[in-house]
Amino acid sequence: QVWLVESGGGLVQAGGSLRLSCAAPRSILSTFSGNDFYWYRQAPGKQRESVANSTKDGITDYTDSVKGRFTISRDTRKRTVYLQMNNLKPEDTAVYYCATGRATPTSWGQGTQVTVSS
Repeated sequence: QVWLVESGGGLVQAGGSLRLSCAAPRSILSTFSGNDFYWYRQAPGKQRESVANSTKDGITDYTDSVKGRFTISRDTRKRTVYLQMNNLKPEDTAVYYCATGRATPTSWGQGTQVTVSS
């Protein structure tokens, strides 16, 4: 298990930006570098969905609805993964969760609320 701490959520108007952070402060370098990282979200009344992921080899992928607007990145030195969200839309409103694992998520953060007003 990897302890993950998310931050950066909040209330923003449509068209605005937020950057979510997911820190793994107790992770050793080899664990952080060798893991895949994921961002999921869950809107009220909906199932949790994958938003973005970053493999240990640097490959990134996004769900279609956020392509061109969201960017996942990682800073190994800081043991932190980011989700830069631009041009936010009301439908992006959800609790966002960071997760990590090797090929599949096995450790999860507590979630951070993102609310986009129209």
